[in-house]
Amino acid sequence: MMIKSECLVPMTEANQNFSKVTRAVDENGMAVILKNNRPRYVVVDFEQYNTMEAAMQMRQDMIDSAADGLLEENIEAFLELAK
Repeated sequence: MMIKSECLVPMTEANQNFSKVTRAVDENGMAVILKNNRPRYVVVDFEQYNTMEAAMQMRQDMIDSAADGLLEENIEAFLELAK
């Protein structure tokens, strides 16, 4: 994942000046907080979070649907294996 340098905020600075984190989110859509010079936390706009959450739920629903379909199509084989 490519991260713009404008999004990076060291942990110490985030603790002392949280407005810098919120400004980075407002300007770039996210802020990446560094701990020990490594990306550790991501702060995103709440609307973007809702969009990501909806996409993850849709993905999980598709996986569940595919698994249900495989079980239904192969129920006899699974029952035989379960003996």
